[in-house]
Amino acid sequence: MCSARQQETLEQLMAKADAAAGGQQADLCMEVAEHELKLARDAYKADKPEEGRANLEQIVKYSDKGHSAAMQSGKRLKHTEIKLRQITGHLRDLKYNVEVDDQPVVQAAVDKLEDFRTQILKSMFGSKSND
Repeated sequence: MCSARQQETLEQLMAKADAAAGGQQADLCMEVAEHELKLARDAYKADKPEEGRANLEQIVKYSDKGHSAAMQSGKRLKHTEIKLRQITGHLRDLKYNVEVDDQPVVQAAVDKLEDFRTQILKSMFGSKSND
């Protein structure tokens, strides 16, 4: 029962994130990614790798939406970068707690989130020429 309520809340949060714009969308997308991270950990602990992989896809999807929204609006960049760094750290921990066959899938998600994070950092600090 609690699981159904949590899933409904996650679906509502996804709908809000998809409908929002700018900095608010970035925040909501990162919140969805955090929820999906918890679900991925629980799925792998319960020996349900298919569910875990699906959750990883959602993490990447909503992290991408969140980073794109932050980049386009120029708002919540720092907050989004911090959330991406935290989620990436948790995914790295998860990588060592899954079967060997699933480790490349988790690493691919880590790599994509790191790319998003790097893009945000470049937009925040840019590449300054030292002429």
